[in-house]
Amino acid sequence: MKIGILLRLANRSLEEAMREAAKLGVDGIQLYVRHETYDLLAASPSARRAFRRRCCELNLELPALCGEVGGHGFRVAAENPAKIELMRRTLDLAHELECPVVSTHIGVIPADPTDPVYGVMLEALATLGIDAKARAVTLALETGPESPDVLKRFISQAGGGLGVNFDPANLAMVQNSDAAEAARILGPHIVHVHAKDGIHCRDCDPARVYEAFAEGGFDRLVAETGELFREVPLGEGQVDFPRCLAALRVSGYDGFLTIEREVGIDPERDMRLAVEFLRCQLELFPA
Repeated sequence: MKIGILLRLANRSLEEAMREAAKLGVDGIQLYVRHETYDLLAASPSARRAFRRRCCELNLELPALCGEVGGHGFRVAAENPAKIELMRRTLDLAHELECPVVSTHIGVIPADPTDPVYGVMLEALATLGIDAKARAVTLALETGPESPDVLKRFISQAGGGLGVNFDPANLAMVQNSDAAEAARILGPHIVHVHAKDGIHCRDCDPARVYEAFAEGGFDRLVAETGELFREVPLGEGQVDFPRCLAALRVSGYDGFLTIEREVGIDPERDMRLAVEFLRCQLELFPA
């Protein structure tokens, strides 16, 4: 497996963030297609080529892009035509940059497949799956609000072009679930991994949590319920990385472990330590 980082752009340009990633000695980077300091979707073809060329100059692979549609994802039928078009543009960008994966949050998948919202989401994602496959890209749905079994069934029903962006911390923090078991269940569909850690503080309704995020009301929810979960530096939470990596290997996954750390007092320090942590794990438990 290879180690990557999800770029942080706090008070830095894209070029500066890329240089910092290269200094860490990681194998690749993931980045959002849109940020307050840049917009790859609006960039000219020459600017995109220059970005790809710069990645090569810094010896940084581009295993995945983050393409978010915001809000409740694809749960609202009236919003989906515009969101599908936005995601198509992102898939086109990934194809142009020779990037094999676009990760995204799609909203809460209902556990009941007869729920009308389930059908709305399945129709939208089946359409995008066809588009992704035609571009030789996989649209990777990030783990979070639904159980691994629900996500696996949804992807199987969509008919191709979709995969999983496996985030073990989301599963541990929100659902208090065993990330290694989730990796076993989702294994054949996993195309990218976020290396992140966290702690589950108290039981909560995952759907309510993600709806609060979508509506900008998460702080209010925490004020009502108390602390629900906490993201912590890699190796300091409840994700059992040795078991998780073993499950990923058994499933045949040999791709990127992309460090995601966007909170905390000193995220830069945490990312440096996370690189060392993952290198140690990969040395202790070689394939």
